[in-house]
Parts: sequence; C-alpha cells; structure tokens
Amino acid sequence: MDLKNKKVLITGGSAGIGKALIKELAARGVQDIAVVGRRREPLEALQSEFDNVNFLPIQGNVASVEDLDRVVSEVTETWGELDILINNAGVVSAGLLHEVSDEDVINQININVTGLILLTKKALPLLQKSEAGAIMNVSSGYGYIAMPFYSVYAATKAAVGQFSDAMRRELHQYPLHVMTVYPSATDTDMMKTAVVGDMDSADDVARAAVEGLLNKEINVILGGKQREEQIKTNFLEPQKIDEFAVANFAALRERTLKHRSM
Repeated sequence: MDLKNKKVLITGGSAGIGKALIKELAARGVQDIAVVGRRREPLEALQSEFDNVNFLPIQGNVASVEDLDRVVSEVTETWGELDILINNAGVVSAGLLHEVSDEDVINQININVTGLILLTKKALPLLQKSEAGAIMNVSSGYGYIAMPFYSVYAATKAAVGQFSDAMRRELHQYPLHVMTVYPSATDTDMMKTAVVGDMDSADDVARAAVEGLLNKEINVILGGKQREEQIKTNFLEPQKIDEFAVANFAALRERTLKHRSM
C-alpha cells in the first residue's frame, strides 16, 4: 500500500500511540490527517509539530454518537473521501471489579468498543469508495491474555479483535485491509499511574503498526516471541496462565492499584 495521498482519520491522535502513529505516517508521506480528540489545545498543537501535514482537528468524544456523526460529516465536507481509519482512542480503569465505579465500567465500554464500532459504521460509506484503504483497530495485549484487575478493560480489548476479524470477512469484496494492533505495556500518559518496567515506546508501536499495514498483516502483536508463546499457552492451556496469575496476584495488585486513565 502506497501511503502517499491517503486521507487518514485517527482517534486519540494528540498523544501517546496516536501521536506516534501520526509521526510515522507523516514520515511516510501522508499529508492529510483528521484527528479526533477530547481537548482542543493538544489538537491545535499538532500543526506546529508536523508542518508537512494538513490537519483537520476535530474536538469530540468517541463515546458520543452526536460527536461521531459530526466527525464523519466534517471529513465528508472537507475531503469527500477517506482511505484509512485508525481507531486508537482508549481508556483504562484497573481494579477488582467490585471496586471499579459503574461510571468507569460504562465509559471503558463506550470509548473502547461502542464508539469504535459506531465510528467504523459511520465511516464505511467513505472507506468503501477507496481504491486501497484500511481500518486499523488498536487493541491491547490484554485483548489476548486477560489478567486480574483488568476484567472490563480486557473484555473491551478482546472485543476489538473480534470486531476486526468480523469486519475483514464482511468487507472481503472491498479493497479494504482490516487489521488489529496489540501493544504490550507502552510508555505513554495512559501508563503513568501503573507500576511497570521495560515498556515499549510509542514510536516502537507506531513503527510496527505501520509496517504491518504496509505488509497487510492481520495482527500486529508487540512483545516478541515471548508474548506469542504466552498467547499460545493461554489458548491451549489456560490453566497455566491461571497459575501464573495466582502466583503473582499480590504483585499484580500492587502494580495496578492506581492505574486509571479516563
């Protein structure tokens, strides 16, 4: 896939992995990027950082149906076309299930899953016109291997992967590549309240994701061979992951005690 002249829409693009994806896409010749974010200032700051990109900043919350309608409307009115949709926005609230507030449960589902699905649905008429387009959905390593204290978050990220698979098969007649990115722990603002070492950088994730896009990979899994082996074990012998979780329960509790980025 030649990225030059592609029109890209990305959610959560003003920081973290989203911003790193913009950097990687710009380096590969993408000039037109619509960015959705909840705060106006970080969106506007992107233009000064990437002067070779024509930004369409759209302030909005992917949990709001009205905002999603406005996003697609602005893209349609400004460009009249769309080649690549990157569903990157996400939130997390860790803890024992009974400790997580109802509001955080609902917001994780609305932002990580419902908003992602609805934006894809609403953007499809534009994407289906592309001669060579793509949908990139950003999940998480927890989308493959669920761990204690991340029950809701893991559920939402697993849903992202299943949605990608279903859409790839549903859209087989269109020149649209549908893929899922599964980052491991990544050094972003989202992880500031978690106690984790040896994290990937956002640039690492973005580079792998865009390389995966160009190579038409279905799943881009960060974490190397060790993560791939863990995923196989979780699928074939889940009790072994159960045993790991039980043995490390106290440590996992400690590292997630304050992990919340909503």
